[in-house]
Formats: sequence, structure tokens, C-alpha cells
Amino acid sequence: MAALSKKDVYKRVLKQIKPYSALVITTIFLALITVAGNLWAPIIFGDIIDLIISPGNVDFSAMGVKFALLGGVIAATCVAQWLMNVINNRITYEVVRDIRAQAFAHLQVLPLKFIDSHSYGDIVSRNIADVDQFADGLLMGFTQLFTGVLTILGTLILMFTLNWIIALIVFFITPLSLFVARFIATRTYSLFIQTSRIRGEQTAFVEEMIDNLKVVQAFNREDENQTQFDEINENLTKASLKSIFYSSLTNPCTRFVNSVIYAAVALSGALTLIFPSALPIVFSPGKLTTLLSYSNQYTKPFNEISGVITELQNAVACAARIYELIDEPAQQPDAPDAQELENVKGDVAFEGVTFSYDPEKPLIRDLNIKALAGQRVAIVGPTGCGKTTLINLLMRFYDPQGGAITVDGKDARSVTRYSLRRNYGMVLQDTWLKSGTVRDNIIIGAPDATDEQVIAAAKATHAHNFIMQLEKGYDTVIGEDGGSLSQGQKQLLCITRIMLCLPPMLILDEATSSIDTRTEMRIQRAFAKLMQGRTSFIVAHRLSTIKEADIILVMKDGNIIEQGNHDQLIQKQGFYYQLYNSQFAK
Repeated sequence: MAALSKKDVYKRVLKQIKPYSALVITTIFLALITVAGNLWAPIIFGDIIDLIISPGNVDFSAMGVKFALLGGVIAATCVAQWLMNVINNRITYEVVRDIRAQAFAHLQVLPLKFIDSHSYGDIVSRNIADVDQFADGLLMGFTQLFTGVLTILGTLILMFTLNWIIALIVFFITPLSLFVARFIATRTYSLFIQTSRIRGEQTAFVEEMIDNLKVVQAFNREDENQTQFDEINENLTKASLKSIFYSSLTNPCTRFVNSVIYAAVALSGALTLIFPSALPIVFSPGKLTTLLSYSNQYTKPFNEISGVITELQNAVACAARIYELIDEPAQQPDAPDAQELENVKGDVAFEGVTFSYDPEKPLIRDLNIKALAGQRVAIVGPTGCGKTTLINLLMRFYDPQGGAITVDGKDARSVTRYSLRRNYGMVLQDTWLKSGTVRDNIIIGAPDATDEQVIAAAKATHAHNFIMQLEKGYDTVIGEDGGSLSQGQKQLLCITRIMLCLPPMLILDEATSSIDTRTEMRIQRAFAKLMQGRTSFIVAHRLSTIKEADIILVMKDGNIIEQGNHDQLIQKQGFYYQLYNSQFAK
């Protein structure tokens, strides 16, 4: 996918802001009040100075009125600025909330092909770190951009009314500040893009190491991992320093230009007061004070806007990564006329199915399988032969490139994914438990289940005993991915989850691989009861667990090379016979 241009990103951001147009208009109105107050105050202060004509000749009564007016203007300006900041914060974080929600919602519909081909850490970095960086830039833009632009226009107009000659001096020197800011900004965008990419790479590496710390320590890979992390960290440091170095040039460079402008105003104003007859302009010390204040106000937004531009470069770079994620093609949606799969009997068939993850590496070719309702179908074979791929196809995590998979005679692509998956109960070798109570994890598939039903399911899978030994039983809070539970205990909870749902079709992918032999025997008895009348697909490496299967499919290189029940395959003395004997040979 082609990278988004800055112009495209700006358009997308404006589109995100559009629902909050009323708030944007309000903040612009408050910005007008704020700027008007900031511009009016120097005029009042200049008038006060002009009321101090000479020693003993001071209009104190007029000064009192002016000071009261000045206080009122300052108070109104402060209130308007406070309200503007409150609204700007709301706009920013409402927009950020929308983008995060949009990105997370899109993750739910992305095909597994994308998830499998991208590091989890990079995806997390886009949703968390990049969105935070984008929020910082957007907030700074709202806070300083409106008032900055209005201040520049307002002060320039008022300076021309006070002294057009001095105003021209300011007007012609100021573009230097804009040129410097633009020159630096155009060179920092690519650097911020690189920094965001390396930050995502670092997040991915740290997450990978935390998830697999036991393996790292078991193989004494701490030093190698530290070296790899140091390399990534060093690259991030260099990229960050380079981008920050160039972006940090903006402020001092523009400040230098602003100081030149202030000096020019002070010098030309002083000369005008010293030689009043040289120019046909009525000028006074109060007006010079006002002009000096305006020159500061006029140049200050250029510093702020240059900072905003620098921050926006970072924000746009981060927004581009977020939008690239959002723009990733979603999984093929359900057909417009897709039906709900209801009253399922469980007849499942593969009809001439062809599939591969990589077009250049064929995996499954013209596969034909038929499982009748209530049959137990075991799938065995060496690693990489396509067993898990069959499961992915059954659940429509992937769709076949050729042929069809049918359930009760209906093409799986003609029914909704939700209704298809609702009719499958799946227990994988890799367990997944969320942060929450034990009960929360068991009732994921049946949120309305009663306590009695939950306990009955746990007793059927022999999970009840260990659950009751936990500190708070079924109300015990477990951390992400099961926390301190053993792998076998986590797998028992996943099995209990399916026992509670009782769907018409089952998928058991190495479902008892992490359970001791004695418990496995009990689970097998529970599964035998559960599988009665239900179509079951069982992937297993331990062939002792599938001897009672109605059909055993022996896979190799993506093809079914043998099929039959256990006794029939043993009598053939083929590939299955070799696999079985390799596990039970004396």
C-alpha cells in the first residue's frame, strides 16, 4: 500500500474534526475575543502613558478610568482564553477517541493474513504511542494556531494605522521567519516518520521478549537480546536526536528574526520621536509603546506557529501510520444476501478445496472431505502438513481460493461469519484468557449462564477442584493470559468454556496437550460425552487420543493420503501405521 501524502493526511484529519464543527466555531469566536483583548490592552496602556505629559501635569482621573478599562479587558481576555483551552482540549480528545475507536474497530475486521504478517508490538504502537503523539500535535494546533493567525493579522492592521512606515519595516522583515520555519519543517517530516517506525519496532521487540521471557532465560539469550535491544534503542536515539535537532532549530532562528524586528521598531520609532518634522505622522511616546508591544505580539505567534508546524510534522507522521492501519483492506464482508446458519445438524464437506498462504507455495490442492453429522473426524500428520490450515478454513479465518466448504449443504461463504462461528466450539493448543474473574472467562460464549451451569461445566471438565482452591474461587481475578495459572489449568478453563456452550460442531486443536495423562483420560471421557451427536474435528499429535474417532484423515503436504478408522489404517500399514508405531514402539 502506497504511503499517504501529507496533503491526504491533513484532509483525513479535517474530516475527523468535521463532526465537531460547532465546537470549532465556538473556539474561533473565543479566539477572536482573546486576540481582540490582547490587541486592545496595548492601546489603553499607550493612552495611559500619553496622559503622563510632564511632572505635575498628570490626568489622574482619566488614568483611573483607563486602568479600570484595562483591568476589565484583561479579565475578559483571561476568561475567554480559559474557555477556549477547555473547548480545544475537548475537541482534541474527542477526535483522538474517535480515531482510536476507528482503528480498534478496524482491527476486529482485518483478515488474519494481516495480523499474521505484522508484529503485534507495531500494531499496538500505532494504536497507543502514535495516537498520543498525534493528540499532542493536534492540541497544540488548536491552542496556538487560531490565536496566532488572528494576532498576526490584527497587529499588522493596527500597526499600519499607527505608523505605516514602521509597519512596512516589520512586514518586510517578518517573511524571513516564515522562510526559516518552512525550510526546517520540510526536512523534519521524513525524520519523524523514521522515528515513529523505529519506535514501533522497539515496542514489538519488548513485547516479544516479555511474552517469551522464560524461553529467553532457559536458553541463556539475555546477552544476545540485550545487544539486539541496544541496537534498536541506539537507532531510535539517533533518529530522535536528529529529528529533534532539526526541529529545535526553528525556535531560536525565528526568535533571532523577531529580535531584529523589535530592534528595528524601537530604532525607527525613537528616530521619529526625535525628528518629528521629518515625517508627516503624528506620533507620541504612548504610540511608540503600543507599537513595541504590537511588534512583540506580532512576532510571538511566528515562534508559536513555527513550534506548531514542527509538532504537526510529528503529528502528521503518526497520523499517517494510524490511517495506513485503518486503510488496510478489511476481510471480505459477508455477502449481501448472506443467511443466518440455524438449526445446524453438522454435515460438513470440503469440495475440491484449494488454498495457499503464498501463491508461489501451494499448500492444499483439490481437497475433498465429507463429515456426517455427529461423526468424530481426527486429523493427523507431520508438522506443516496443513492440519491447522483446515481449522482456519472451517472457521472462515481464511477463505479457500478454489472449491467450497459446506455446512448442511450450504456454502460457508453464503452464511454470515457470526452465525457460522457461533455453531462451532473451538479449543486451541494456544490458550487465550482475558483479564477478569475465572467466571468471566468461562462465560465468554454464554454470558447469560447461571452459576449452577458454570459449576456443572467446570465439574464435567475436572476444573472445579482447582478453581475452588483459588483465593476467591470463581470470583478470583486472573491477569492477562491467565496470570499465574499453569498451562494445564488455563487449558481446562478454555475447555470448560466450550462445555458450557454445547455447540453442534466442535474443533479440538491439541486441546489436551498441556494436561497430565490422568486428567487427560478424564477429559477424554468428558469430551466423549460432549461429542455425542456433534460433528467434531480433532487435531492431535498423540495418536492414543483419537483411536475412537469415526474417521482419521492422514495429511501430508496439504493432501489427504489415507483415511479410515484406526483399525483400518493400522491394517494398511501405511503412513499412519508408521506414525503410530513411532509413538508406541518398544
